[in-house]
Amino acid sequence: MQLSVIILNYNVRHFLEQCVLSVQAALENIDAEIIVVDNNSSDDSCEMIKQRFPHIKLIENQTNAGFPKGNNIGVAQAKGEYLCILNPDTVVAEDTFSKILEFAKSKKDLGIVGCKLIDGTGNFLPESKRGIPTPFVAFTKVMGLYKISEAFGKYYAAHLGENQTGKVEILVGAFMLMKTQTYREVGGFDEDCFMYSDDIDLSYMVLKTGKSNYYFHETTVIHYKGESTVRDGLYMKRFREAMDFFYKKHFRKSLFFDVSMKIGAILFSIVKKNQAVVSALKPSEYVLLSDNESLRLEVENLLGKKVTRFDTNLKNTINSLTSRSFRNTELIFDNTALRFKTIIAMMEQLKDSGLTFKILPQNSRFFIGSNNSNDRGEVIKISE
Repeated sequence: MQLSVIILNYNVRHFLEQCVLSVQAALENIDAEIIVVDNNSSDDSCEMIKQRFPHIKLIENQTNAGFPKGNNIGVAQAKGEYLCILNPDTVVAEDTFSKILEFAKSKKDLGIVGCKLIDGTGNFLPESKRGIPTPFVAFTKVMGLYKISEAFGKYYAAHLGENQTGKVEILVGAFMLMKTQTYREVGGFDEDCFMYSDDIDLSYMVLKTGKSNYYFHETTVIHYKGESTVRDGLYMKRFREAMDFFYKKHFRKSLFFDVSMKIGAILFSIVKKNQAVVSALKPSEYVLLSDNESLRLEVENLLGKKVTRFDTNLKNTINSLTSRSFRNTELIFDNTALRFKTIIAMMEQLKDSGLTFKILPQNSRFFIGSNNSNDRGEVIKISE
């Protein structure tokens, strides 16, 4: 078997459904398996997988084992030569795995490969590529110095642009592809770390074996980012504990690091609170990209607001959308008519148009998305 895709889920049932749909489409011509590991979700994630995707391997943990252990449990049963660690709040394009596997096979020193990630608004996520967060690099990040000068840009691997492929040090756990043997050789994710520094640690452990990690820009994946983790005080506490863990394991602790993290925590909390207020704005108008007029009427009735439909003649639609000025308008993509790759490309193209985005996954009765990379996202159900 060529590839095993490991998806660790905890209480994000609708995002998981969309994720699996996209992965399934991307694996159509690849000898591969999908393994969903559920960390004792209290929603109906497991029932959904059993009913909608009965052929997929589902591992139901009886406790929330955490990100590292949960993924290790999944990888232990993986049969693929390569594996991909994938968050449930992601959407891959139909050619994501074929492209990235081809790239991976071309590298003799292959460690981990990551790809270009965008958030639910179509904007690039800089954590797609990172450097080792030494105390000084971490300081430039938490103090925002990386925004001022490229000289302080190592945290987000400023030597590479978002549309450049090349070597990086650290990759994000939302999407990591590597040889299964490599993962097992370094012991997988360190289970002493509950979350947040686990991907940094794994990336660093792979580098220590002499292999190289790569950022691959030629495929784009949506990572809603806020859905699997609430950005609140508990998040910040765990993040600080996780960074503490990484430094104790690989570097000598320093007073400089402790002070900079405390200052950074205060600034982080202020910024996230302000961002949350912005994300609370609701659309006043909707645009449905679909060939189904009855669906437009159904959505309009559900929302109680005007819904304008554009058909899927993409050239005409793009021209119409880019020529207009939008305010508080949401674009809903009908996945029955549009491939995930097309949806992702349109989100990137229209990211500065003033639109927000939702996706209606194929054969699903909800549309879903996130208007801010720091919030929990939104699921709007369509009644049967």
